[in-house]
Amino acid sequence: MTENSAHSAPSAIVSASELKDELAGPRPPVLLDVRWQLGGPDLRSAYEAGHLPGAVYVDLDRELAGPPGAGGRHPLPEPEEFGAVMRRAGVSADRPVVVYDGGLGWAAARAWWLLRWTGHTGVRVLDGGLAAWTASGGPVSADAVTVSEGDFKPNPGAVELLDADAAAALARSGILLDARAGERYRGEVEPIDRVGGHIPGAVSAPTTENVGADGLFLAAEALRERFAGLGASGEAPVGVYCGSGVSGAHEVLALEVAGIPAALYAGSWSQWSADPARPVATGPAPQ
Repeated sequence: MTENSAHSAPSAIVSASELKDELAGPRPPVLLDVRWQLGGPDLRSAYEAGHLPGAVYVDLDRELAGPPGAGGRHPLPEPEEFGAVMRRAGVSADRPVVVYDGGLGWAAARAWWLLRWTGHTGVRVLDGGLAAWTASGGPVSADAVTVSEGDFKPNPGAVELLDADAAAALARSGILLDARAGERYRGEVEPIDRVGGHIPGAVSAPTTENVGADGLFLAAEALRERFAGLGASGEAPVGVYCGSGVSGAHEVLALEVAGIPAALYAGSWSQWSADPARPVATGPAPQ
């Protein structure tokens, strides 16, 4: 293992019990509720019906992504617009942040990745999301939330971001993981994008296999073993893509828990497959 791959990052996630203790402490984290479902509608009504006390709702489609287009279905938001959203939600540079969603973790990971990419060093994902919180007996509230504006100013580039060309190169020179379901990777079905298949050289690594039946992340050692079996031990550069840069962020988070740094191709398959000039591979093999 390289020095980087041996470095674990337990602070990337926080358990429900740990979060309860922190919220009762002298320096509670800012809470962001990022519940989301692919294709909408937004889940603000679900948030209003019950959320972690003090949590602020953030809409993934409108506030954690730019308008769909050449950059894919969920292109990155403009940094200044993202910064304004985070400040309105109470995010400051020197205060920890915990993000959660309904339990799948994909949307929360997108918010985690964006905050990391723009320079926030104290952001974590609630492991298991709202489902784990309520299962642990954590309280929920339907009260309206008002927070003081934060001071967070985004500084993009704190973690590595891939474009299409860099993703293609990494598939040849390092390890590029495809976080989508295996049948989409193989090109057997494609319910959303123009064509099915995968980036030539990419390895199938469904992000759903990074969590157990309880919805919680596998232990760090189990994740390290899983990724090593896919060729991602940290010895070579690692990148991740998915359909539109959401579930891929969850795989980057799993790699972080395993102590393996990874870059995200945010445009992902939605951007790649929209360009007829980009090659497409099908079947179970990377090539």
